[in-house]
Amino acid sequence: MSESSLNPVLVQFSIVEVEPVPGRWSGHMAIVITIGKMVNHTFNNHLTLLSIDNQLYFVNSHQPITRGWKINTRTISSAKIHMSQSIKFDNVNTLFSKTLKQKINHYFNNSSKQKTGNRRIFLKASILLTTFIILYVLLVFVPIHWSIAIVLCLIFGANLAAIGFNIMHDAGHNSFSGNKRLNTVLSYSLNLLGGNIYFWKLKHNIAHHTYTNIDGEDHDIEVKFMRIHHDQKLKKHHRYQRFYFPLLYGISYLAWIFYQDYEKYFRGRMGNDTDRFHFPLKERVIFWVSKLLHFTLFVVVPIIFVGWLPTLLGLLIAGVVCGLSLATVFQLAHVVSGTEFKTIEASRVEEEWMIHQIQSTANFATKSKVLTWLLGGLNFQVEHHLFPKISHVHYPALNRIVKQTCEEYKLQYNEFRTFWAAFRSHIGVIHSMSK
Repeated sequence: MSESSLNPVLVQFSIVEVEPVPGRWSGHMAIVITIGKMVNHTFNNHLTLLSIDNQLYFVNSHQPITRGWKINTRTISSAKIHMSQSIKFDNVNTLFSKTLKQKINHYFNNSSKQKTGNRRIFLKASILLTTFIILYVLLVFVPIHWSIAIVLCLIFGANLAAIGFNIMHDAGHNSFSGNKRLNTVLSYSLNLLGGNIYFWKLKHNIAHHTYTNIDGEDHDIEVKFMRIHHDQKLKKHHRYQRFYFPLLYGISYLAWIFYQDYEKYFRGRMGNDTDRFHFPLKERVIFWVSKLLHFTLFVVVPIIFVGWLPTLLGLLIAGVVCGLSLATVFQLAHVVSGTEFKTIEASRVEEEWMIHQIQSTANFATKSKVLTWLLGGLNFQVEHHLFPKISHVHYPALNRIVKQTCEEYKLQYNEFRTFWAAFRSHIGVIHSMSK
């Protein structure tokens, strides 16, 4: 089947979630972009990303897609978005995935719980957003001593990260609420904080959650001036990375919102070696409007009321705290001892997708209710990577099911008892990658 025979027509779409679909398209890698609910291999209100003749297509179909590519050409649209067109997972031996999914579905059916968030997540969101408003008002409009302002800036930075962990992250995965419109609105909280949810979904939901810890595919392990994967080129300055990594983590948030987003916008690519991505006019408008709003709220207004120096220092303090929080939580989930960084040979991952996620991900401090609350359950990263469409409020319960299933199939389950144990392990991995 050639591109010309498909007669592609451009349609509007919104990427909500991704997950590998095993063994339906004769070895081709397929990603389901979930908008509705999948029932018995029938795609109801779904967009599906297919690789056909080394081309990628979004398919909007209400019928089962079977071998032979019997697809209504009117529903196909070409999409310029980077996904690996060659790397495939084991889609034949998927017994572990089937067993685990059955157990998780059984848990929700028996408990009569929704997979999305509940009252607790709405209460938490209200607390975090109210805290954001109070801190902003105190720092910008209320005359306070500089020492108190510094403390409030530290808390403000942690609050920004918590909003990202708890509200934006769940909403970005469409798991905050069963109301998809509410998820969309809350996911744009990232734009309010200076980022861009459209870029984040391309980079995080698609690349990171599909090809976790695979160099060249997972952009989240591409950290400038650092070597995290053994397939990455070793440079002289990497020998010092165990000393300077806190600085890079600290400036990561500010670099992201004030530089990297603009770099992606004008370059039209997630990375230097990736294909150009589709960027709808609507999202371009949202990009500039939200960037202007963020700059006004975080730079212009504070300068007017407190002056440029306090604004600069306050933004730096809050930004560093936020950056350290975001980067550290991610790194402790993937860049620690026990997690695998695979070298892909013959464009194939030997394991099924779910096993790959278990091998490349780790939990930490899962007994800490305080950390679980603040981090939006992202200390349960194994459960999150296996079931990103399930809200983090359910992760402690899923944790027991996943552990038990891993024991049945003799799979190593990576988990550190405390935050500091994981952090020490992370430093060890960084040191090993520097030589």
